[in-house]
Amino acid sequence: MTDALVVEAAAALRKAAESGVPCAPVREILGTADDIDIAYAVQDHNTVLAVASGRRISGRKIGVTSKAVMDQIGVDQPDFGTLFVDMEYGDGIEIEAGRLIQPRAEAEVAIVLEHDLDRGEHSFNDIIAATAYALPSIEVVDSRVAGWDIRIVDTVADNASCGVYVLGGRPVPLDRVDLRAVPMSMRIDGEEVSTGEGAACLGHPLHAARWLADTMCARGTPLKAGDVVMTGALGPMHPLSGGETVVADLGDLGAVSTHVQPRPEDPS
Repeated sequence: MTDALVVEAAAALRKAAESGVPCAPVREILGTADDIDIAYAVQDHNTVLAVASGRRISGRKIGVTSKAVMDQIGVDQPDFGTLFVDMEYGDGIEIEAGRLIQPRAEAEVAIVLEHDLDRGEHSFNDIIAATAYALPSIEVVDSRVAGWDIRIVDTVADNASCGVYVLGGRPVPLDRVDLRAVPMSMRIDGEEVSTGEGAACLGHPLHAARWLADTMCARGTPLKAGDVVMTGALGPMHPLSGGETVVADLGDLGAVSTHVQPRPEDPS
């Protein structure tokens, strides 16, 4: 029965993604709002299908790492999702109209790994030693669940509410930036809508990366060299309706921007 519910919930999320029409919370299918194991089973099911269809994994994202985002969506612990190459945009590249259903932008620190993180339990220094460089990034999160009516089970099952992500183009070695103190200002069409700093992400973006490295090892899928790790929001998310330009400035780490194309029905 549990396996059947996992397949049913996974199918509902895929249908929502393909049709652009959000679905009801999958906790209603799964019969639980807090069983994270069954939620990851749903996520894993859809990840396996995505890889089988030819999509390539580019890394992982950590979700719900800041108190501001926890308060926004009513979730009280971090989670992770899978990034795919077709989700990645370079600095300044537009995001196509209709790509997302209920997008919200957030600014964060991305790191790219030079070495595998496969030691099971990792030290803070292990994360530093394995990191090639950091980049400023914008994650445009999305939910296949109608009205963002989510609990931890819904967001985990929905690939940690992954949408797309945008990476800055100037890699910065860790010895040239203090990620804990890095400031963040995110502007939409010139208006500042979110502020924060590196410490808002579980105390330090690399603490978040360490949590992810240990979690992925425990699940038998360690982080690998070349993986992008989106370490989590540094401030509140902001909704997007289409047609906006988003710019995130992360101080010494640099800035990154994207434009979300307006939906066909939007006059802009």
